[in-house]
Amino acid sequence: MENCYDALVIGAGPAGATAALILARAGWSVAIVERAPFPRRKVCGEFISATNLGLLRQLGVADDFLARAGPPVRNVGLYAGETSLAAEMPRTRDGIDPFGRALGREHFDALILGAARKAGAEVWQPWTVKQLDRVADGGYQATATSADKQTAASLQTRIVIAAHGSWEGGLLPTHVHAAPARGSDLFAFKAHFAQSELPADLMPLLLFPGGYGGMVHADGGRVTLSCCIRRDVLARCRRERPQQSAADAVIAHIRANCRGVDRALDSALRDGSWLSAGPIRPGIRVARDDGIFVVGNAAGEAHPIVAEGISMAIQSSSLLCSRLMAHRPGALTQHLLDSLAVSYADSWRKNFARRVHAAAVFANLATRPLAAQLSIAVLARAPSMLTWGAYLAGKSQPPAFIHADLA
Repeated sequence: MENCYDALVIGAGPAGATAALILARAGWSVAIVERAPFPRRKVCGEFISATNLGLLRQLGVADDFLARAGPPVRNVGLYAGETSLAAEMPRTRDGIDPFGRALGREHFDALILGAARKAGAEVWQPWTVKQLDRVADGGYQATATSADKQTAASLQTRIVIAAHGSWEGGLLPTHVHAAPARGSDLFAFKAHFAQSELPADLMPLLLFPGGYGGMVHADGGRVTLSCCIRRDVLARCRRERPQQSAADAVIAHIRANCRGVDRALDSALRDGSWLSAGPIRPGIRVARDDGIFVVGNAAGEAHPIVAEGISMAIQSSSLLCSRLMAHRPGALTQHLLDSLAVSYADSWRKNFARRVHAAAVFANLATRPLAAQLSIAVLARAPSMLTWGAYLAGKSQPPAFIHADLA
């Protein structure tokens, strides 16, 4: 069977679902292909900065988000060794939505995708795009298969928006190719905990030998703990605790080296299983052409130390789609698509490159023992520098490119 669309979105996470929602509301015919059934959990810190609440209102999901999300995060902190610090989270410059919140990905992803479906986007789930082929008159033919691999479909589209993330490889031209294994590769872990003693308004950065992480109150009284750890340190943790799973060895390592985490989890109970992913591939990959655009982690990824993954995902989709929706799909010549690709890539770098570079600096300091020790000593003397770091990470500047016509 064949299906024709103005846009094909690959991946229904925050970036993909946001893109599908915006374009469908603008009158485009949109297909969104997602290989996993929802609700689904993901390795993610789950924090959404206050800078996104204006966009969520324009998308029509802010009320549902605020009703389900955890408490406002008013303070940023640090747990490292015996050190436990807290400082004010920088407020947004417009003062309308001063504090961010966290919501489990199983809820947030379904919320945005549900709005996209309601707006008219056709959701193919659980399906997987296996191949993209250029067609003679412009556009692409995508070959997709159902989860049971018993059914195949051909989807014709003028443009492709790749929102499939970067942590998992694939055969599409937008997938990140696997790199040789290195001891410095970072692997990510995440779990929820109930009955934690973490202060409700605090989101601490966790520093421990060989890695970093974060904790935050999410929905339903749960605390999300997510972290990244070097490949070589992970291997050492497993050798030291051969009877434990990789994730349990990691959390034992963190608790042994972060007194604040150990206190916060002293009487806590894990809610659900551990999740893991990686190695992560931070960097900027936004340049694409020939009618393929990338958003979310496929476009660029900051080290999770700055907790800006979801923010960059939905903001990048808004940045792209505010350009696309200004044109009728039938008027998108190759010349115009090339021009839009250049404009989008330039604006992406202007809005997100500082976050990517700042995160790389912070992560480098966190995972080098001497640099981490020096950083902890400096922060202990001047905790207000945590506020400054959160500012550099993008926690206080609402994106300038969000327009009322997205609503």
